[in-house]
Amino acid sequence: MDADEVSVVLLTGFGPFREYLVNPSWQAAQGLEKVGLGENINIYIKEVPVSYIKSPQVDLLTFLCDSQFAIHLGIAPGSRGISLEQTGKNHGYRDRDVCAFCPVNHCCIEGGSDRLDSIIDMRSLSKDLKQMGLEVIYSRDAGRYLCDFVYYCSLHHDHGRAAFIHVPASGSMATPERLVPLLQTVIRAMLNQLEALQTCLKNYTDKPQAHYCDLIAWMHLL
Repeated sequence: MDADEVSVVLLTGFGPFREYLVNPSWQAAQGLEKVGLGENINIYIKEVPVSYIKSPQVDLLTFLCDSQFAIHLGIAPGSRGISLEQTGKNHGYRDRDVCAFCPVNHCCIEGGSDRLDSIIDMRSLSKDLKQMGLEVIYSRDAGRYLCDFVYYCSLHHDHGRAAFIHVPASGSMATPERLVPLLQTVIRAMLNQLEALQTCLKNYTDKPQAHYCDLIAWMHLL
């Protein structure tokens, strides 16, 4: 990244959910906004309601258009660590939200792809983070609830430039004091991978007959 270049990151966490009157994912987003992600990185945070109807209507799409990358945080009850989600799914949303509502046809976006992947290679990222001594889990199943729903919508509208991280819902790891520094390291690693990908893309597209999809496939094999 050039010294004067500023990256804009959208960071979301969820609102109240069942017994979680203050959602740990939203607390983590607020904590990350306070400590930052480094120089030349502007963070915009948004609290997302646990609602299929309201979640896409919190200016999320506007923020997606204005940001270089979107990172969504959600809770995973029973988990002791964090999970890096690779995939968002379009169908199978049968569990009702906090308003007792379920999407029409149990679908995110009618006519959309069944699955969408993040531009970030979560598998290689999780391996790198484990070598640093961090306990992270690679996942391709975000749960087919609001986490998965928001992730798919974000991937769809932002052309893959999004990531989803599941964090513990309770326990010592769910506290901002433990979670924020860990997420700071994880997200910085994501942004480093994104920067490397963008650099490769710029160099690659300067060549004749370059194809973006070929580059993404190549990067995911690294």
